[in-house]
Amino acid sequence: MHLTKLSSIILFSLFVGLEALAQYSAPENWFNLDPQVNKINGVSSDRMHEEILKDVPAKKIIVAVIDSGVDPEHEDLKDVMWVNKDEIPGNGIDDDNNGYIDDIHGWNFIGGKDGEHVYHDTYELTRIVKKLSEEFKDVDPSKLKGADLQRYNKYLSYKEDIENEVEKASTQVEQYSQIINYVNMALEMTEDALGEEPVTKENIDALDSDQYGMVKSFFAQLFPQLGPFEGSVDELRELVLADMEEALDHFSVKMNYSYNIGYDSRTIVNDDFEDVNERYYGNPDVKGPHAFHGTHVAGIIAAKRDNEVGMKGVAEHVSIMSVRAVPDGDERDKDVANAIRYAVDNGASIINMSFGKGFSPREKAVEKAIKYAERKDVLLVHAAGNSSQNNDEEPNFPNATYDQYKPWFSKKKAQNWIEVGALSWRKGEDMVASFSNYGKNNVDLFAPGQDIYSTAPDGAYKNASGTSMASPVVAGVAAILRAHFPKLSAKEIKEILVESSVTVDLQVKKPGSSELVPFKDLSSSGGVVNVRSALRKAFEITNKGKSKGSETRPAQGTDKGRA
Repeated sequence: MHLTKLSSIILFSLFVGLEALAQYSAPENWFNLDPQVNKINGVSSDRMHEEILKDVPAKKIIVAVIDSGVDPEHEDLKDVMWVNKDEIPGNGIDDDNNGYIDDIHGWNFIGGKDGEHVYHDTYELTRIVKKLSEEFKDVDPSKLKGADLQRYNKYLSYKEDIENEVEKASTQVEQYSQIINYVNMALEMTEDALGEEPVTKENIDALDSDQYGMVKSFFAQLFPQLGPFEGSVDELRELVLADMEEALDHFSVKMNYSYNIGYDSRTIVNDDFEDVNERYYGNPDVKGPHAFHGTHVAGIIAAKRDNEVGMKGVAEHVSIMSVRAVPDGDERDKDVANAIRYAVDNGASIINMSFGKGFSPREKAVEKAIKYAERKDVLLVHAAGNSSQNNDEEPNFPNATYDQYKPWFSKKKAQNWIEVGALSWRKGEDMVASFSNYGKNNVDLFAPGQDIYSTAPDGAYKNASGTSMASPVVAGVAAILRAHFPKLSAKEIKEILVESSVTVDLQVKKPGSSELVPFKDLSSSGGVVNVRSALRKAFEITNKGKSKGSETRPAQGTDKGRA
């Protein structure tokens, strides 16, 4: 089949990524920049470190990253990783008697004692359908009434949703497989035609049309999107196929794992999954098999600022604790609850949680862990989600709200919880990231979250987007406050961040649409987190009631815990 006969949807999928890359480019390090000096909605962290915080002593604090794993050997993170000094590495003994053997940099709740790891997992909806299918497999639907009939009908609806998603994923896998096969075929013919000559427009135009018509047709479509190019076929293959191969993998995972009712990852963990009170399982490998997401998050918070390599995190005076609980799929409530408790019990004063899902069957277990963190004065920072949804109307778990099924105005909320939406680096009506969730009641503030350059496993650095990137920006700002104002409580830190957020009087596109709405209506604060204004607010609070002339600068604290 000639490439010219491919459907329009396949051609669109092939070239749209290249076109987007050509049109947009985020300013380097933009999330650390200053709105006044740099004219971009960064959080002023670079400016404040240079003007206010430079050489000011501070208390070292622990920030836990509950995520997919963190690479503890990354050049920008290895010096800021939390080290459990009460544990002797690799001796197979629980030296500090905390229930976790050899937990040097944290703990992995989605691994087995044999050292194996959960990488992919199902979505929570898939687990719910599996459980209901077992419940109703021998039931005669005609005999069901009342609540039982309602549950059965809900099961049928969920089951249909799963089947539709599997069908869509299967279609995408087939389409991307075709695209990749056709591109590879065209590039193999190009290699045959050009030999050692580089791929250039001039060299392609010079090919014989009768013999290499397919190749010329392919490049007639590609060159307008690609722009000037001179390189080898292998270089071109990597450039053109990278996004498509990633998409193929994405939809293959959906089909084989995410929506696969027959897949069970807990055979790897080998815990008693039904026992939500079980706490001591897993292994000490905090990196795991796919640590991109957690490594990227950790770098945003605290990548070394003074080593002249890579990028700079928002905060100094931070030790990163890695708690692995988030697979490629939906995290499980039991693991999230245990991850929070582990972080609290081992000295974390801030926990970043860049994950979420729409169903939470064991939500009460997570709620208890949140309350535990609240009693222990630990701040929880959470990503609002990437579905362009209103979190006041649709659930995003976990969250700060207790009694989930009551009307929002009658619910109790954790006072140590911050919910974060994502900003784009663009200005004006495109200021809010189009994917970001929002909510006047259930999202507290916004922070940079699109095209954020940060650490990646094995010494790499990459861009990534999501409220997953906005949350650690806020966690980093919170860490600056907790390090320099150690007497402030988690509740006070949350209040400072919300009350000091910089309000923006602007009409912006509501995420997921072209409708213009006031930015202030997308969160409870109506603002953007900012280090400068947060420091000013912290000064005001800590100096309240003091006599003139006794103003407090950021204060030196004592190192506590095992940082």
